[in-house]
Amino acid sequence: MSNQVVITPVELAASAKKYRKDLLMMPVIGMESSIKHMTLRTGIRGEEVVGELDGTIEVGPYSESRTDTDDVNIKGRTLTTYRGSVIKKFSPNSVADSIYGSAVLSGEGLKSTDITLKVVAFLAKKVSKAFNKSLWGAVRNAGGSTTADLYNGFDTITATEITAGNITVAKANRYDFDAAITDNNAVRLLKKFHQSASDELQGENCKMFISKSIYNSYCTDYQQLNGALPYNKEFKKTYLEGSDDCCELVPLPNKKASPFIHMTTQGNMLIGVDQMSQEETITVEKHHPLILDFVMVMYFGTQFESISPERLLVGKLFAA
Repeated sequence: MSNQVVITPVELAASAKKYRKDLLMMPVIGMESSIKHMTLRTGIRGEEVVGELDGTIEVGPYSESRTDTDDVNIKGRTLTTYRGSVIKKFSPNSVADSIYGSAVLSGEGLKSTDITLKVVAFLAKKVSKAFNKSLWGAVRNAGGSTTADLYNGFDTITATEITAGNITVAKANRYDFDAAITDNNAVRLLKKFHQSASDELQGENCKMFISKSIYNSYCTDYQQLNGALPYNKEFKKTYLEGSDDCCELVPLPNKKASPFIHMTTQGNMLIGVDQMSQEETITVEKHHPLILDFVMVMYFGTQFESISPERLLVGKLFAA
């Protein structure tokens, strides 16, 4: 029995077309470690106004003449997704040999159609690594060539709002740390940061997005302070001490170089994609006897639904 499956450019192109919707989800699925703490918005190409309702309405003592004339309006923010593309030259045989070889070792009986789908899916999922890495620090540069040039990440949006005077200590949606976070003060500093948030945000099931190093310092400090006390049963500190299990610690590798800590809700962290229109495509094209082109076009962007202190607190880390 032959252990070699022969695939053709025609089969690869057919798989890309047939499974287009599933393949376009691959970059998103590959970001699952981050996106599971955020909110995915689909069907967005270009700009869409998001935000929150603002205004008051109250019941007062009975009166047939009193009328509330205050408007209820939307404090709008714009979620922008940018159209991006990639053309990747690849050798179908080298990719297929790698995938097929591992499949044989795991005892899977694959057919030609299985391999062609796996090849295209492998390439589509590879795209996710750059998206996940740049999720905070990406800076839109229309003349650039990388994923980090495609859109504005959460840290970039934060810095822009700080410069514009929309995120400030006075407005209660910014907190400035007065010392660097270490193994000896992490618990105290993060608790102080949490306690400086609005009562509404503290009462929500919120998330605190931090780097892995800050999380490690927090764990070390917690152990030093609490000694042999049970440590969340699994020796894994998931919620901030003293938050009544309302503030989940979310350490992310892509937060490594971030100058900020973000405390907010899952619903406030928006990731915009299309996934619905025919403007997003995945194709496999042949323009060379031995090398094929993997072509992907998709939309992507991030935004905070609100920067009000009831929904967001940005912690500016101490810079020595």
